[in-house]
Amino acid sequence: MPSSLPRLRRSVTAIASLGLIGTLAACGGGSDSAASAPGVTDTSIVVGTHQPLTGPAAAGYSTISPATKAYFDYVNDNGGVHGRTIKYLVEDDGYNPANTQTVVRELVLKDKVFAIVNGLGTPTHTGVLDFLKTNKVPDLFVASGSRSWNQAEKYPTTFGFQADYTTETKVQATYIKENLADKKVCFLGQDDDFGQDALLGLTQVLGEDGVAERQKYVTSNTNVAPQIGKLKAAGCEVVSLATVPGFTALAIGTAARLKFQPQWISTSVGADYATLSAALGEAAPLLEGFLSTNYLPSAFDDSDPWITLFKKINKDYNGDKPFTGNTVYGMTVGYLFVQALQETGKDLTREGLVETMESGALDGPGLTSPRYSKDDHAGYGGAQMAKVTGDSQAYFGPVYATDDQEGTEVAVFDGEATTPPAKGIPAAK
Repeated sequence: MPSSLPRLRRSVTAIASLGLIGTLAACGGGSDSAASAPGVTDTSIVVGTHQPLTGPAAAGYSTISPATKAYFDYVNDNGGVHGRTIKYLVEDDGYNPANTQTVVRELVLKDKVFAIVNGLGTPTHTGVLDFLKTNKVPDLFVASGSRSWNQAEKYPTTFGFQADYTTETKVQATYIKENLADKKVCFLGQDDDFGQDALLGLTQVLGEDGVAERQKYVTSNTNVAPQIGKLKAAGCEVVSLATVPGFTALAIGTAARLKFQPQWISTSVGADYATLSAALGEAAPLLEGFLSTNYLPSAFDDSDPWITLFKKINKDYNGDKPFTGNTVYGMTVGYLFVQALQETGKDLTREGLVETMESGALDGPGLTSPRYSKDDHAGYGGAQMAKVTGDSQAYFGPVYATDDQEGTEVAVFDGEATTPPAKGIPAAK
């Protein structure tokens, strides 16, 4: 049942937290002036990121930062943020943690960026957390669903973006429990925090005995036939995937060769239809019925006003490149960052920006609101199921809200439907 439900955002709690904004702004904003904030002048704001423009994670992910830049360019051409234009420095780390450390140090120490925005990858970004903390650099919207970014006390300037992996698989497990309860459920995941956190969400809802067979892979070995063979031998009927796009395609293609056809359910990380169908080529029909979770508007939903806005920006500022889930991802990051800058005000400081993040003021195009508060630096707090039918990947069923904690139930989200602001640019405060 393709979704025609209005997207929902901003919980009652989040609305209530807006009352804190004025108080925080009054006591925050930092004591240093814009002139003393690194990367900020009267006319510009310089920010940076590390992205896998090449290497094993480049497929699909290399299109995220161009989408973010397109949104920034759109904002710049419409007056910028408090009269300042955003300059976005994108450095290729090849998804290599050693490279990440080099390019992030250059961005901070040489280019003197104001903030790092949407640094991508768990193993890559983990290596720069302490450096960014020591230098008090705002580290916003990390592109990974690891729970590592939500350590407000240890890393006070770091904030996640995605619904974390545990949250996504708790929603998956709820769907399985309600719709596939008689099936044998198994798991294939990456051999790192990604796989561990995703498996945690499944077992929180289904129980330890609810996941019959568990297999893992490393990104340095593209032969997943042994793992797929064990899943088949175990009689798995449903396989939950915590895989990057290349390994999602590998798993599905390998299973087909082994005449193994379970119901696949993937996290959003490895589920973008455009990326997967391109990787599978003539075998793309194997994706029919493929299930996944996501927390952002569907790139296929032309009735969604956010998609209308982003498609126009993609045409005018991103060379009309293929419009995918990664395009939506990159532009949503851009929108949230501009919203954070607008909320912080003209007297822009790093301290003020962090206080804005913790105020709960951000909402953006997500299916739920981000969970940001002083004690919670996680990203979006829920997800919805999606299904591939033909060449479309459409949402169905309710949006669910939850978090990564075992005691938190998975409940239908009760927030409000919203639309983009005038011209698609958040209002200045």
